[in-house]
Amino acid sequence: MHVGRISHPDNTPHHRQAVAPSAVAPGEQIFTADGMKDVPVPRELRREEIKDVVDEFRKAAAAAIEAGADGVEVHGANGYLIHQFLGENSNVRTDEYGGSVENRARFAIEVTKAVVDEIGADKVGFRISPGAPLGGVKEGVHIDQVYEYLVSELDKLGLAYLHIMHLGDESILRKIRSVWSNPFLVNRAGRQIEDISNDIDNNIADMAPIGAWALANPDIVECLKKDAPLNEPDRTTFYGGDEKGYIDYPFLDK
Repeated sequence: MHVGRISHPDNTPHHRQAVAPSAVAPGEQIFTADGMKDVPVPRELRREEIKDVVDEFRKAAAAAIEAGADGVEVHGANGYLIHQFLGENSNVRTDEYGGSVENRARFAIEVTKAVVDEIGADKVGFRISPGAPLGGVKEGVHIDQVYEYLVSELDKLGLAYLHIMHLGDESILRKIRSVWSNPFLVNRAGRQIEDISNDIDNNIADMAPIGAWALANPDIVECLKKDAPLNEPDRTTFYGGDEKGYIDYPFLDK
């Protein structure tokens, strides 16, 4: 992943200005060592720099595999760089990376192709979050066209899976499902544990992500098999600096 404009010079070793598709601030705040601060205006990536960033994704994927990972998930969601390229308000470029749906999806596709070429399609997943307001990104009134095109192009690459953070637009969800032919992971916002299989049962999803529950329950598989009560994730510890909230949750037999 690459955060793009969701950064602050105070959070970098050399007080660097963030880079993004366009010099447009997200209108949000970010946590720094001195507390919450406004996210400043980023610097627009030059065309030649975009190729360098694509290559950085390639190198990161290779490094992950060398370190022992089974695969990587390309983060095209949650208001970060790839999502910023998809946004109509965050990407106001006039070159081949901005304007039309096809142009705004170009960076995401180039990144994914580079990663696939490096480590193989069977080791690559992709995450999207259509309509998510995170990072101030808005894909525009033609959001369905943005994702129908992007997902159709990604489908041609034979990826291991597509992972969607779904916020409730069922028409977009079903359109994406219709153009995607490999495993489809649906993570619904606010989903309860008792509803975990609904999308699988209704032939919408092939798998159901359980990220936060897995974080809070080190033996999550056993818990689900036994229909046991789960530990609640302590969100105050998310992105913390020590073991609290990461390796101190109790096991079922404790």
